[in-house]
Formats: sequence, structure tokens, C-alpha cells
Amino acid sequence: MLSYLIKRLVLLIPTLFGISVAVFSLLYLIPGDPAQAVLGERASPELLAEMRERMGLNDPFWVQYGRFAARIFSGDLGRSLRSGLPVAHDIAVRLPATIELTLAAMGIAVPVGILAGIIAAVRRGTFLDYGVMAGSLLGVSVPIFWLGLVLMYFFAVDLGWLPPSGRLSVEYQSQVPFMTGMYLVDTLLIGHWPAFVDAVRHLIMPATALATIPIALIARITRSSLLEVLGQDYIRTARAKGLAAWLVTCRHGLPNALLPVLTVIGLQVGMLLGGAVLTETIFSINGVGRYIVDSIANRDYPAVQGAVFFVATLFVLTNLLVDLLYALIDPRVRYQ
Repeated sequence: MLSYLIKRLVLLIPTLFGISVAVFSLLYLIPGDPAQAVLGERASPELLAEMRERMGLNDPFWVQYGRFAARIFSGDLGRSLRSGLPVAHDIAVRLPATIELTLAAMGIAVPVGILAGIIAAVRRGTFLDYGVMAGSLLGVSVPIFWLGLVLMYFFAVDLGWLPPSGRLSVEYQSQVPFMTGMYLVDTLLIGHWPAFVDAVRHLIMPATALATIPIALIARITRSSLLEVLGQDYIRTARAKGLAAWLVTCRHGLPNALLPVLTVIGLQVGMLLGGAVLTETIFSINGVGRYIVDSIANRDYPAVQGAVFFVATLFVLTNLLVDLLYALIDPRVRYQ
């Protein structure tokens, strides 16, 4: 296991290097002048030239990338041109909102997706199977921004059951101190139950909208994996012994069928932790995804570079964690 871990950690080096090159190159090629973004449209040519020299924009590409790589790999994500604060600070403030939304969405997606996949596999070829597959196709196909707006219209505007946007009502924001940054946890830590209920109500719609694609993927993978496992000889032997069908499926088939599902769950968590851009924008959640969008709109190049590199690194590390967990469950993976 140790050799497998070392091999995976060594592979992270070229991966992170490639990410840094891609992040820097894409922003380097984007039209626009970072110096003008700092000074404004009415800045004189002399001031622009001085700012470009100060920012090192007149240096060759490889020199600029060298400075960027040395800074980024030392843990310095840069300083935002818009806020004037370190990008790491801006991300640290917004990351809890993204983590809370991700955990809520996966808390819905994992049990619903696995249960739907089990039903579809056990009832293969029936109306339930076709319904689950049609629902999973619909879940992947429906745009999140459209679904979010529909949910907002019906449950917030028309019915008035849920708040339309944000993370917490105004009257509770001053009453909940910033401890973890996740309102569900912070309200529980201080025992503020009305604020906790309010935070849950704010989280229902965005988490539901964000969970649609993971539900569809998990359901499809669970169905196909479970069907493959249920066709194995040891499953037929268990059935021949007279064991109940639900016992054969849940005790003997499901644990082996969930191994590929674990990979899908890990990938989805990594993607959502990178920032649910559309969901955070629609529901006015000040998370990492919205921070990247706002930085792009304001041409805040250091913030975009630092945040994108952080998100990509987080995704890679999440995949590494999933691979290690998979290797612990299935020893054959270590020797591939």
C-alpha cells in the first residue's frame, strides 16, 4: 500500500505542473490588458506603461510563468486586484459555502441514486427500470440554471415555501458567528435552532438542483454494476441455497457492486468542490465558483489564476483520496 501511495504522489508532480502551465497560458492568451484592468479605461499611456513594467508584463512568457510557478508552488496564490487581499484569504472565506452546498447535494444524490439504481437492477425490464433510466437521462439533460429558476419560481415566488436565494436570512446573519463558515454547523455549535432551520430552508433548492446530475450518474452506474454482479456464479449459488432475494442482493451483491460507484461519487465530489458556478450564481451563494466568475468579469487575473489552480488541485487531491480508498477496498488496484 505504501508503494502505491508513493507512486500516486509522484504522479501528482507532472499533473500539477501541467495544470499550472494550462492556467497561466490560457489567461496569458485571453485578450485584455491587466494593467488597464487595474488603472481603468481612462489611464494615460505613461501610467499604463509604468504599470506593465511593475507587473512584469513586458518580460518574455517563460519568465512570467517562472515567477507564477515559483509563487504558486510556494503556497502564494497571489493578491486580488479587486479586493487587494490575498487570493488564499478570499478562497478561505468562500470555500465553506461551497463545501456545505457540495455535502448537501451529495447527501441527497448518494442515497437517492443508489436506491434508484438498485430498484432498476432488481426490476430490470419493468416499468420501474424504464422510469429510473428515463429519469436519469432527464437529470443529465436538464440544464441546472433552468432547473434552478423553475424551483425558485414555484417554491419561492409562487408558493412562498422557501427563501429564493442566499444562505441565511438577514435577521440571523449578525447572530451567527463565523466559526467554520458553514451555517448548518455554526448554528448547531451555538444552539441557535431557528437559524439552523432557516439555513436548511435556504439550502434545499440549490442542493436539490445541484444533485440532479450526480443522482443520474450514480443511478446508472449502480444499475449496470449491480446487474453485472447479480449474474455471477456465487450469486446464483446463494439463490440456489434458498436465501431471500433481498438478502442476496443487499448482502452479497451490493457491496461488490458499489466499488465502481465509489469512483463516480468521488469524481462528483471533486467537481462540486471546484465550485458549482451556475448554482451559486443563481441562488446568490458566495462560494468559490461565483468568486471565479466575478473575477473573470472584473478581469482580476491573479484571482482567476490562483482560484482556478486551487480548484484544479483540490479536484486532483480528491481523486487521489478516492484511488487510495479504492485500493484499500480492492487490493488488486495496487498492482495495476
